[in-house]
Amino acid sequence: MAYRHRERHRTERIGWLRASVLGANDGIVSTASLVIGVAAAKASPEALMLTGVAGLVAGAMSMAAGEYVSVRSQADVETAELAVERREIETDPAAEHRELSAIYVARGLAPDLAAQVATQLMAQDALGAHARDELGITEVLAARPGQAALASAASFAAGAALPLLAVALIPASPVVAIAGSSLVCLALLGAAAARAGGAPLLPATLRVVFWGVAAMGVTAAAGSLFGAA
Repeated sequence: MAYRHRERHRTERIGWLRASVLGANDGIVSTASLVIGVAAAKASPEALMLTGVAGLVAGAMSMAAGEYVSVRSQADVETAELAVERREIETDPAAEHRELSAIYVARGLAPDLAAQVATQLMAQDALGAHARDELGITEVLAARPGQAALASAASFAAGAALPLLAVALIPASPVVAIAGSSLVCLALLGAAAARAGGAPLLPATLRVVFWGVAAMGVTAAAGSLFGAA
């Protein structure tokens, strides 16, 4: 019985993981900073809750739209590049064969072997071979606008709900509650994202917490300044 090697790579997670981590991080940081800034201006708990809800809805829609447009643009570029490559394969297959062979030679294959590999791959799926090895477009890493938009919006809303929960549960000390709970969740988010992606835990966690502290501190200072004015 043949032994099958089990792969443990995580590249298939890149699309949704990036969008989810970015959305949740932005949801926590932007909403917490927004509410803390308004709280520093001596706003009432009702105003804080209204501000947070508005920030959640607006932020989730903005994240979804921005992520969709960005990834859709990437997908459009990939589609256009594939169309160009398809025409080149149809009009001058010999040149495309030489181009693919040269790529494999540059990667370490002997010229004769590189030519044989190019011949076999082009006979099976010429466009797929050129997309993968010449353009760097693969099925795993291909742009998926809808998936990215949904992941960003949902994760932003989930992250933004945390500051609102802190305001609802501890209205007497909203700044402390929001800042403390947000930083804890940011640390957990950074660690979880690093673990899912196979990256070192501590640098990812510290990076997320640092920027969260910076954002909340600057916004609190601005709210305090304009509140006093």
